[in-house]
Amino acid sequence: MSAVPSNKFARQHVIDPEICIRCNTCEATCPINAITHDSRNYVVDFNVCNGCGACVPPCPTGAIDNWRDVARTSPFTLEEQLSWDTLPPAQPIPASAHDEIPAEVRELTQLASAGQGPATKAPHSAAEPCLNLYTPAKPVTATIAGNLSLTGEGASADVRHLVLDFGPASFPVLEGQTIGVVPPGVDASGKPHYVRLYSVASPRDGERSGHNNLALTVKRVTHDHHGNTVNGVGSNYLCALKVGDRVQVVGPYGATFLMPNHPGSSLMMICTGTGSAPMRAMTEYRRRRAAQADGGELLLFFGARLPQELPYFGPLMKLPKTFIDINLAFSRVANHPKRYVQDLIRERGDTVLRMLQDANCFVYVCGLKAMETGVLEAFRDVCRERGVDWESVNTALLAQHRLHIETY
Repeated sequence: MSAVPSNKFARQHVIDPEICIRCNTCEATCPINAITHDSRNYVVDFNVCNGCGACVPPCPTGAIDNWRDVARTSPFTLEEQLSWDTLPPAQPIPASAHDEIPAEVRELTQLASAGQGPATKAPHSAAEPCLNLYTPAKPVTATIAGNLSLTGEGASADVRHLVLDFGPASFPVLEGQTIGVVPPGVDASGKPHYVRLYSVASPRDGERSGHNNLALTVKRVTHDHHGNTVNGVGSNYLCALKVGDRVQVVGPYGATFLMPNHPGSSLMMICTGTGSAPMRAMTEYRRRRAAQADGGELLLFFGARLPQELPYFGPLMKLPKTFIDINLAFSRVANHPKRYVQDLIRERGDTVLRMLQDANCFVYVCGLKAMETGVLEAFRDVCRERGVDWESVNTALLAQHRLHIETY
């Protein structure tokens, strides 16, 4: 970290390559493009980073939260950082030289390390998550207990529901968290494949209640977002696994995309495709607790190309309307106009606005990156059409940690 000048020394922001799972969260959240990566490492540009701390709280592993005191004339270069397999040890500088590091730089570092950056925090009543129980260096072994197809005949993609059993190993997760899977083998450079992240699709007490297992929603990746043929290493590996096969798992990760637990709290859930995984986890947790009657409203906007491509379509249709308000959008149904989740948000504008303004309602958006802008624009339109200032509503959502977005 060095954008604030000093005469001789600066505090440089670095990323621990041993802990980093290459999830791209830091690069995506950096507001000034100070973070970049190659096929192996994510690194911070000493000459660009201003120490704002925006990248620190969202990092699921804490790999981003590392700093080294360096001479301003010889910081770690990008090339050096890209070659690291481990962080270099911290080198002490003379005690008197610490005065050369400006106070504002030290303060920014402390704030970032304390998680006081601008990122959204978990709801105030969310349960305390467990984090980083298992690392790429020391993963846990899970056994495949189920691998079921979620897509119907004629679907353009293979989406599967996988159940991972952890046997005697402790692996507690909360709704909204993610896990990492370590595909076997090596990449083109001869190094082990890096971790692939997947959202947990089951509630905290397991895919089967009371069992030490969890579920994932995995789409077999055969094409990228531009239609080019690719072979997704992690997704193809997982989708091909059979019952009894073993898989290496790391995590759990995620401390913010968590559901509230206080009585009367409501959820507005907006998702596409496999972005439904955390929404399924939250919905199933509420369903299992329905007898306690302590949950608020559940409003779901769910989009897919075709009904047969919408994960969990059958189980969703069995949920009573008194339990969850379901709104489905399909964009590729023959002889029907294209409809997206943002179209449904506008159609349900009165309900959406009421929930956006409700301090007990928490909003979750998960899916492809392209949907994020459309959803926020739909919120803006809903407010404007009803004479409400979206910026004020959005400010309240962010201040109260009620708007949670995970797009990829």
